[in-house]
Amino acid sequence: QVQLVESGGGLVQVGGSLRLSCAASGLTVTSYSMGWFRQAPGKERDFVAGLSWSGDNTYYADSVKGRFTISRDNAKNTVYLQMNSLKAEDTAVYYCGAGFRLVAPSPEKYEYDYWGQGTQVTVSS
Repeated sequence: QVQLVESGGGLVQVGGSLRLSCAASGLTVTSYSMGWFRQAPGKERDFVAGLSWSGDNTYYADSVKGRFTISRDNAKNTVYLQMNSLKAEDTAVYYCGAGFRLVAPSPEKYEYDYWGQGTQVTVSS
């Protein structure tokens, strides 16, 4: 049974940092392209960052480039999203997704096979 469990969300002030974790079980993150998405109230789930299965390539939404970093720890089978210089507009529920058929991460959420339950990030001004 595949599970993706996000953690690390919380309340932070503008300009602060958080590190989100996505712990995988039932799959190996080195065999999947992994993506972080976020969904604010009343909005679509949007792509934030992605990491290819090889680990060689990363992709970011323009809105987070230079502030967020996606990485993984193969030994822990976990993917991370380091978020710095947080803005109020980063407030959302953050989800990680795993795509087995993806050579590279996709910004399209329907291309991911598995999802976690999400973790809330709230940035206060």
